[in-house]
Amino acid sequence: MKLVYSLFCRDVEAQLAFYQGLFKLPEATHSRSPIFRGLLGPGFLLGLHAPPAYGLLGLAGRAGEARNAPVTSYATFELPTPADVDRLARLASALGGRVVQGPFPTYYGQWQAVLADPEGHVLRLACTRLPEGVSAPVLDWSDPTLAACPGTPPST
Repeated sequence: MKLVYSLFCRDVEAQLAFYQGLFKLPEATHSRSPIFRGLLGPGFLLGLHAPPAYGLLGLAGRAGEARNAPVTSYATFELPTPADVDRLARLASALGGRVVQGPFPTYYGQWQAVLADPEGHVLRLACTRLPEGVSAPVLDWSDPTLAACPGTPPST
């Protein structure tokens, strides 16, 4: 199985340049069309669709702008080292993206940065370990914003 994660984009060429510049992934030239570009990653393809794809996929009534829209999904790109997260977060800004949060330690021991691409799509960079000398924060599970989550440990 191979994951294909697609984004609807206003400018597929500009988005292709952003994601190629950020991740150094080769273009999936075999699937290139006037309204589609794709980038090949290890075990996945990142698809970039131009607006006419909404209609072709039966989604014309759901077309919209990513910028300031509710975030209902995002891709996480797992990187080998915390330094890679730091480096790509800086690079994303230089390429026209934006760092939304981070890099930062998570309560589950990862080093992450949350980014927005030039069109506002949210993505996350993650490393499964923390930088040397950085500890995972402890969450206050009695916080009402966390307590509403199913499976939240009971307060002690």
